[in-house]
Amino acid sequence: MEILDTTIRDGGYAVDFNFSCSDVRNISSKLEGMGIGLIEIGHGMGLNASSPKNGIAAQTDEEYMRAAGEVLTKSKFGMFCIPGIARLEDLQLAVDCGASFIRVGINADQIPLTEPYIREAKDLGLTVMTNYMKSYVLTPDEFAQNVMLSEKYGADCVYIVDSAGGMFPGEIQEYYDTIREYSSIQLGFHGHNNLGLAVANSVYCAKLGFDFIDCSLQGLGRSSGNACTEMFLAILEKNGYRTDVDLVELFSAGYDLLRPITNKDLTDPLDYVCGYAGFHTSYLNQINTCAEEFDVNPFRLIIEYSKYDQANMDYDKLCSMAMTMQKNSRLRQLDHPICPNCAS
Repeated sequence: MEILDTTIRDGGYAVDFNFSCSDVRNISSKLEGMGIGLIEIGHGMGLNASSPKNGIAAQTDEEYMRAAGEVLTKSKFGMFCIPGIARLEDLQLAVDCGASFIRVGINADQIPLTEPYIREAKDLGLTVMTNYMKSYVLTPDEFAQNVMLSEKYGADCVYIVDSAGGMFPGEIQEYYDTIREYSSIQLGFHGHNNLGLAVANSVYCAKLGFDFIDCSLQGLGRSSGNACTEMFLAILEKNGYRTDVDLVELFSAGYDLLRPITNKDLTDPLDYVCGYAGFHTSYLNQINTCAEEFDVNPFRLIIEYSKYDQANMDYDKLCSMAMTMQKNSRLRQLDHPICPNCAS
């Protein structure tokens, strides 16, 4: 299962499409550094969408893509594409600017409109994902029949899209099971959080075996937002999945990156840490005092102490743990000197 980050695309709705090229560089670079391999960028409605009708983006499609390409060396970036808004020639622009994938989004009952876009994108060497927007307007069997069309057109992946944020895990399983009766194509899930189910549905999809899950930092996205990356990965880790992401870094990243950009209320990273570790906030004063005394990260101290005791606070034990963390940190610095000649 792989995360596709949509902060800089779907999240654009929450900032009136005002992401700057600097924002794209900063967020993309941070995502890559944390191991997120697929990053979607651009106007919320995709290629060629910037207009008075759809909302004017702060930068052009080309500027966004060039900005991402300047900083990404391992992760891949791509764009959204809605037939009728995007033009076929926009796909060539995406390739010229270094995009690796395209997501062709259309209402689930209009799938034939995607054919020329999928075929053109495949001819250009792009990985193609087809997003069935408002997936719930089709029955599971109707959806599966359309999946075979997308596969015929050349799509590499089909997405179930809960555009209104009202689907339940059991419904998603019905779609999944029915699709698998007809096709083994890769599947993705894009959730919205109108009923607070985006993360739960995404976790359920991961357990079902979906190949791609859409998330955004702090859940930033259209309407009530998308599945929150911080919550999603924390829950996976708690359920035994290996994410290879430094959760402490992740918990702070979205807050730090998005706070200067959006007026939306953001979740304090501390809340993610406490939920992940099972730590009660009544002991925060002791954590902060101890972390300051020993110069260790308070979030990491919370996680470490919670492995020992989630019910009570033993301050002496806490300080002992902090001292060990401090020593280990210094040893790591000696093993990896900041300057190349420090060890000589």
